[in-house]
Amino acid sequence: MNEKIEVENFTSPNHKTRVDKAKYMAVREAVMKHIPTTEPGATPADLIAAIKPDLPQDLFPGGEKAGWWFKCVQLDLEAKGILKRAPKSPVRLHKV
Repeated sequence: MNEKIEVENFTSPNHKTRVDKAKYMAVREAVMKHIPTTEPGATPADLIAAIKPDLPQDLFPGGEKAGWWFKCVQLDLEAKGILKRAPKSPVRLHKV
């Protein structure tokens, strides 16, 4: 049985979900490595492309499901105040 971790959702306050900890942590580590520290930041598409090569192949063969996991990590880190969206469209993210 895989270990789980509880994540929050920036767009749905007070909504928490349990997800696979190993996958979450792998994506989080890759995101934190690639996300800019200044505005306007990077788009989710740019970040997904950047993190795919860093993801473990045993968890994400060929980058499979990287987009879903990126969104999970993104929303959790936004809810925790670690990432922030730029004020205008398109969505661009940066570290706080």
